Amino acid sequence: MRSPAFRQHPLGKHVTPYLGNTAVGKLSIAMIRQRRADLLGNGVSVSVAAKAYRLLRAVLMTAVEEDHIIARNPCRIRGAGDEHAQERPVLTVTQVFEPADLVGRRPVGNVRKLKENAYRLRFRRHGEMRTHPEVFTGRADAERALWKMGMDGRADCVHDRRFRALVLLATFAGLRWGEVSTLRRTDIDLDTGTVRVPVAFVERSTGEMVLGPPESKAGRRVVGIPQGIVSALREHLDTYVQADPGALVFPGMKGGPLRRSGFNTRTRWVDVAREMGLPGLHFHDLRHTGNMLAAESGAGLKDLMARMGHDNVRAAMIYQHAVRGADRVITEAIDWQILGRDDDEDGPAGVLIPMG
Repeated sequence: MRSPAFRQHPLGKHVTPYLGNTAVGKLSIAMIRQRRADLLGNGVSVSVAAKAYRLLRAVLMTAVEEDHIIARNPCRIRGAGDEHAQERPVLTVTQVFEPADLVGRRPVGNVRKLKENAYRLRFRRHGEMRTHPEVFTGRADAERALWKMGMDGRADCVHDRRFRALVLLATFAGLRWGEVSTLRRTDIDLDTGTVRVPVAFVERSTGEMVLGPPESKAGRRVVGIPQGIVSALREHLDTYVQADPGALVFPGMKGGPLRRSGFNTRTRWVDVAREMGLPGLHFHDLRHTGNMLAAESGAGLKDLMARMGHDNVRAAMIYQHAVRGADRVITEAIDWQILGRDDDEDGPAGVLIPMG
């Protein structure tokens, strides 16, 4: 049995479960190319996919040069092992509210296994349960079809709003996943409109969640909350958070810390991003968007560093540099942009800027 640490390793997590049962001599360039495409299509970052590819290439190179099991390494995909700095999506304020609402939508239905590689989908429409005419060859395909039917209005939906405030706060307060997932009720003060970031969760390779300080000393900070999302936070605290001051603001299913993988699964984040037309969108891009909005407010470098939780100048300067050449006067603060988002319907659908 593989150890928990190996299962979290790029090789054990992204390669072995899918190619591990294939004889080394049967591995082909096409199989490896398809596995890489599947990883990227399922929201795995280019960086992680490149690490997994390099590890597989190294293993197979040993099979060629030392063990002489195969004559040629099938890992021959040009650029697959490279980790280029990618352009990161920056959402408009209107776009931020779109995933905040989509992550809570749940189509009503179920998937039942008939036999091997055969799955039947049932869904509710106008209050009546119906059977989808197609038989699906995989559970994931059937579940994706059900989700899409819910988005298209072909299936009834329920709306779970517990993740809406998480998306809005992570964006407009510029919080990292490890920071927003560790917040306690006592860390949020809606009267003063602030959120305190004292600690952060770190998930080890073993899967253990460890509570510790943020990434840097500057990570311990107090961040202002725009008034435009205070009502969403108040609704969330009243509906989903226990009254205990130490209660987690965004707990997992069993009351413990919410894991990013659990969030992605429960919200169908990859499908939400595809629905928005941004298939490469990652949760961290919400913080990136919030940092861009902060830079557009005209704040100085030290103020940006304090808000973002950076203890070095370079990261904050990236955002200042990105807006320095803009052809409009940068004077509006984040809250003005939130409250005025209906006036920006004809604006750009989001821009991309390079990240070093």
